[in-house]
Amino acid sequence: MTSVLFVVVIEATAETVDLGPPHSPKEESIRAFAEVEADLKRELLHLKHTYLKHEPEYFAAVQHLSDSDLTSFSSADFESVRVAQSAYGIHLLGKVRIPVMPDDGPVYLHVRFFVSDEPAKLHGIHTEEREEPGGGKRYRAIFTKDDPLEWFDT
Repeated sequence: MTSVLFVVVIEATAETVDLGPPHSPKEESIRAFAEVEADLKRELLHLKHTYLKHEPEYFAAVQHLSDSDLTSFSSADFESVRVAQSAYGIHLLGKVRIPVMPDDGPVYLHVRFFVSDEPAKLHGIHTEEREEPGGGKRYRAIFTKDDPLEWFDT
């Protein structure tokens, strides 16, 4: 007799997870941020330099900042989170303030971490390409305080 085992992997998407409401980061979220902070800063600089070559609009709001100013954030600047549980762990979406920027206008990164029994992993930094109503596209990686923290695919 032959047995066949099928394994179905369901990717976490906006449709397959229930994303909780935004709230201030709790101890577990702050610990996850500390675990990904170095990777987050490294990936942010990589994205900035890559997009500046091809689509500079993504980082237009922070184009004048030095790399050290852009990555000057810490866990104290981790202002809001939303959490989603999946079968294999926790997906944490966070809003991180770039502290050298003025309070008005685009000053936030939207990030996604994955938390399990292992150290947290950076899943992505949100970059948005949106069709404009009158035609053309808008690109951005830096968001405002009023921009909702929503699920984004990596």
